[in-house]
Amino acid sequence: MARTAPIDRRRFLRTSAVLGCSAAASPLLTPVSFAAAPWDARLVVIILRGGMDGLDVVQPYGDREFASLRGGTVGIGEASGDAQDLDGFFALHPALLPLLPLWTAGDLAVAHAVSTPYRDKRSHFDGQDLLEAGAGFGPGERPARDGWLNRMLQGIPGLEAETAFAIGQEDPLLLRGDAPVANWAPGASLALTPQAELLLEIVCQDDVLFRDAIEEALQVSGEIADGGAVKGAPHLQVAEFAAERLRAETRIAAFSINGWDTHRDQGHGLSRALGRLSDTILALQDGLGPVWGQTAVLAMTEFGRTVRPNGTGGTDHGTGGAMLMAGGAVRGGVVHGRWPGLGEADLYQRRDLLPTADVRGYAAAVMRELLGIDRTLLETTIFPGLRMEGTGGVIL
Repeated sequence: MARTAPIDRRRFLRTSAVLGCSAAASPLLTPVSFAAAPWDARLVVIILRGGMDGLDVVQPYGDREFASLRGGTVGIGEASGDAQDLDGFFALHPALLPLLPLWTAGDLAVAHAVSTPYRDKRSHFDGQDLLEAGAGFGPGERPARDGWLNRMLQGIPGLEAETAFAIGQEDPLLLRGDAPVANWAPGASLALTPQAELLLEIVCQDDVLFRDAIEEALQVSGEIADGGAVKGAPHLQVAEFAAERLRAETRIAAFSINGWDTHRDQGHGLSRALGRLSDTILALQDGLGPVWGQTAVLAMTEFGRTVRPNGTGGTDHGTGGAMLMAGGAVRGGVVHGRWPGLGEADLYQRRDLLPTADVRGYAAAVMRELLGIDRTLLETTIFPGLRMEGTGGVIL
């Protein structure tokens, strides 16, 4: 009798058994990863994939060069009067006006003129990998194989994942690594044929832990299919599911929102993306309830965009950008950072907003001030080579 090759269980879950996960594999959907941790505070990291134009999202209308550079050509510009003043120098894009009450209440802040140390090539793939890895920025140096959130979790003794299943797409690099995390994708369901169920029984009969993990995955999938709290648009499914878990044992959540690569017709495309981001943050606030006061939400992008529009009503890949921070634990109503100016000589390579701070520094400040993570660990292990000077005071 011929011997069969051993079954790779992770591959088995992704292919043979998980016959109902085609929706989760769609590039229009995004996985969301969770990890429980021994503290009461909650941290949510949202990766804005595509390169968000921070100059349009939080507009430096007080810079005398801004109107001549942007005017009404891209987005809205100062001339339209639709942007909402924040502090006499910066204004908020109208698509984010639903978040204005958070700004007024001190639950929304911005870090402007920020970026990772990634420079010049302006590749989405490299930029996102380096943003999520948080390391590997030297010439010819590859990004780390694990993500900075996972490296932070690796330093916590006795950490356990809230659950032990992975459905749909692979874990994002941000949470990939040795620390245990769980994974879920909107629209994922385990619709098993009788043959697949029989095969599962054979695979699981000698492995109690694997059997329990499968049973839990099937149970969660069934709850989703039966119409739990994950209905509607994918970004709202993610936010509502994340809030549900964060109200329980989960302390860390990470996911992404796409649609920020606005090479053409930025006024339309950026408004739609910002609408999704605004909906997501408000859904988190609503779903978290009293836990919102212990929460920090970081919305980060791989790079900004050029200060001058292109010929198609859009902007191209740039360098400096903006990061949004929301939550009841955030010291809001503030635009953090040192503004470099938009004069020709002030720009990076005379085309991009000059970064004056490392976006990793703000993420590190949140982890230090919110979660009590040691600064040395942050600067040497979680974000190798980081110097945190000038990026503190972001948490109440």
